Formats: sequence, structure tokens, C-alpha cells
Amino acid sequence: MSWMASARHGVREAPAGLALVQELLNTRTTMHYGADLLLTADDAQLWLTEAIVTWSRVSGLPAPTLLISSSDLRSLRRLRTTFENVILAAGKEPQFDGALPPADVPVSLVPDADGWVRMVPTGRGTRWLASALWAEALLAQQAGLWPRLKLCHNGDCRAAFFDTSRNNSGVWHDVSTCGNTANLRAFRERKRLMGGSGGQSRPPVVGPPNYR
Repeated sequence: MSWMASARHGVREAPAGLALVQELLNTRTTMHYGADLLLTADDAQLWLTEAIVTWSRVSGLPAPTLLISSSDLRSLRRLRTTFENVILAAGKEPQFDGALPPADVPVSLVPDADGWVRMVPTGRGTRWLASALWAEALLAQQAGLWPRLKLCHNGDCRAAFFDTSRNNSGVWHDVSTCGNTANLRAFRERKRLMGGSGGQSRPPVVGPPNYR
């Protein structure tokens, strides 16, 4: 059984190490995709172990063995909320209203055998995870990938997806579910305001998914 959070939503995985940030965001319970993976220490441990092993394979960097205790859960959930706010702020989302706190995490700059300087996460426990997440966010911004990591506009969903549309215009993690649900809700509201008469007789259907 896989404990990867993003797989539950059926979303396209963000490239390279940015997928680790997407994984953290998708641990939250949303709609019918499953429970919050940061609710208990056991679930958090299973998720984190698989997530950092995958990150290590993609990044080519070693990953420590992190053991999660019940006291770590609040730190993990707070870190998830922080990254949700960073994503919302980057997308100029109206849901975000406030200041972003400093990351306050260390990283090491290590030259490799070819002379390239690599940013290596440091710290212990959840501090290491925070270091890895902020490092990947910075690398994604430098590569121009950060604006494509988004939260679904469906307030009941908020799944994190990587937008691959040509003009970066995607707003739903899955148009066939969240897009059409929002479209039907808007149609019904317009019909209510019109007293149930006039206007469109049928709700419009959103086209094919724009996140692929």
C-alpha cells in the first residue's frame, strides 16, 4: 500500500524535489480522498518515510531516518499551513490575508565533484523536513516552476496540483469533478437570483481537464 498523499487525489506530480512540497500540502483531508495523514503519529510516520525516500531518489541526496512523535504533529501541521499560505500568496489568492513568517531554517551549500554548488537540507527531525521543503521551494522559484504549484479553487478540496497548461491558467485539480461542481453551484445561484426563470436551461459543462 502506498502512503503517498498526492496519489490519493490523482493529480499530476510536481517535477523533481518540488513534489515533496506538494506531498505535504496533500496530506490534508479533502472531500472523499482520505483522512488527514498528519492526524496521528503512525499515519504521519508512514507518509513521511515514503515521501523522503522518494525525495532522496529524485534529488540524489541522502535522507535521514525521521521518527515522528505525537509532539511533532503540531509542528508538521503548522508547516503545512505555512506552505498553503505561501502558495496562496504567490497566486494572489483572496483567501490569503496576512504576513508570511520567516522560514528560519538552515541549509548547507555543498560543492559536488563537478563544481556545482548544491543546497543540502540540514537539521534534525522536523527541522530537517522544514529545511528540505524551503530549499525545494527556492529551487522551484529559481527554475520558474513555483507558480505552477497551486491549490484547487474548490474550497472543499484544496488539493495541490501542478498546472501544466500552456498559459498556467488551471484552477481545478480535476475539472471533471471540482470544476463541474463549482460550475453547477454557480448556475444554481444564478437561477435562484433570477427567481428560477429565464437564463440558461442547462448548466454548462466544463471542458476537458486543464491540469494535464
